[in-house]
Amino acid sequence: MDTGFITRRSQWPCRRIDGARPAVSLEDRETWSHDALYRQVNRYANALLTRGVGAGDRVGILLYNALEYWALYLAVTRIGAIAVRLNFRLTAAELEFAIGDAGCRTLCFDAGLGETLAPIRDRVPVADYLALDHGDVPVPDWARPWSVLEAGSAEEPDCPRPAPRDPAMLMYTSGTTGRPKGALWSHDNTLWFAAIQALQWGYSEDTVAMTTGPMYHVGAVEDLTSAALAVGGHAVVLSSGGFSIRRVLETVEAQRVTDLFLFPFMIYQLAQLDDSEADAHDLSSLRRICSGGDPLLPWATQVLQRRYPWIEISQVYGLTEGTPIAACSTGAETLDSPDSVGRPMPFTEISLRDDSGGQVGPDEEGEIWIRGPVVCARYWQRPEASAETFVDGWCRTGDLGRLTADGLLAIAGRKKDMIRTGGENVYPAEVEDVLMRHSRVREAAVIAVPDARYIETVCAVIVPAGGETVTAEDIVRHCREQLAGFKCPRHVVFADELPRTPSGKLMKYRLRETYRELGSEPGA
Repeated sequence: MDTGFITRRSQWPCRRIDGARPAVSLEDRETWSHDALYRQVNRYANALLTRGVGAGDRVGILLYNALEYWALYLAVTRIGAIAVRLNFRLTAAELEFAIGDAGCRTLCFDAGLGETLAPIRDRVPVADYLALDHGDVPVPDWARPWSVLEAGSAEEPDCPRPAPRDPAMLMYTSGTTGRPKGALWSHDNTLWFAAIQALQWGYSEDTVAMTTGPMYHVGAVEDLTSAALAVGGHAVVLSSGGFSIRRVLETVEAQRVTDLFLFPFMIYQLAQLDDSEADAHDLSSLRRICSGGDPLLPWATQVLQRRYPWIEISQVYGLTEGTPIAACSTGAETLDSPDSVGRPMPFTEISLRDDSGGQVGPDEEGEIWIRGPVVCARYWQRPEASAETFVDGWCRTGDLGRLTADGLLAIAGRKKDMIRTGGENVYPAEVEDVLMRHSRVREAAVIAVPDARYIETVCAVIVPAGGETVTAEDIVRHCREQLAGFKCPRHVVFADELPRTPSGKLMKYRLRETYRELGSEPGA
């Protein structure tokens, strides 16, 4: 089965859902029905075929969040081509790498990004540029207007449907540990992931799932929304730029959202609203908030449970190439076992391994390995990295964790994040949780810096709360009240913001690069 199933099931002879029901929305600004989405996918698919795009060709998608994104992505995969979902926040040099590495022959982009693309046009393999014009920025003279795609026939494309194992999507990993690699998704990876989520959370035609990230990321298309679409429900995405938690709440209220995905920094913004701001919106339709990307700090879930007792807060864990949601917690597990991300999703296995690949026992630390129908087969053109990551059907995640005797998974951090100081292991997540409980701290990250005596030691990077003043002495004093001495920061630095990927993941390797020169200077 191919990804076209998502739109075919509203049509005869596969018709199972009412095609007039809402399918996709951009906040509460614009909505397409299932029938409208089906016709638009066909238009784009037929137009791409006319322009010579065929099975196996790579089509770059460099768009802001838009309803057109849904149609284009599904159109590319319908004709057997490979959708390369590109990060619109990348620099020209970074885009040059991704477009060239993927070998895109066609690039569909937002006209507003034309200035970024212009300097690299002669250095990438793209032969056909198609620009989405919203009226405020003209289409560059080296690109064709979006009307070329709109002019395609709305009838079912006259081309073979892809096979389940055919590649559908190429997504470059967020690069929390360095240069990104392209994870290659197949059609059955996509459909299996939709089915797994629908089974886990009981999705139906009445599900209204909303995600808040950029649509080139699994956290905004594959997580929640594709699953809702596949069962005939309604997918809502937030428009790009100017994120505001208040805008999220307004959309939840207007669209009667039932399931919401928020990245941890968004959860913290929600928890930091005062009660009067939080009570100003009707969230009675909302039954679940999922959060992933980084471990969710317990103080935030405690605030949300007090404020919204009817909403289940589910912490999820996964990665692009190894199942985006491989484990999830129930609301009770999130509260009672705050260091846990729950249990494996349906049809998903999790194993904890030592450095030699052997299984470790309950409550013993090991590397998280994942196996299931959503694990990618390989990285694009990276045989050595593929062989290292994908082993006998398992994905080696590079993350450290523990499995309790009753099967709950706790994340200890990236292998490279763990701090080994004076013979002791320090897990940044534990220290970060304490730091975030300080009333004058908005964000915090803990990294290792070199130390002449202890090999490496703890450094805290702090973003103060707006309008607040906090000192290094305040931070260290706060930590010493709750942590063993070796876990407390010896260095405290302050920043206006933390470097994050567009999916909200903290890029600690950037922090390590920035602060490695702290060396063994005496800390606090």
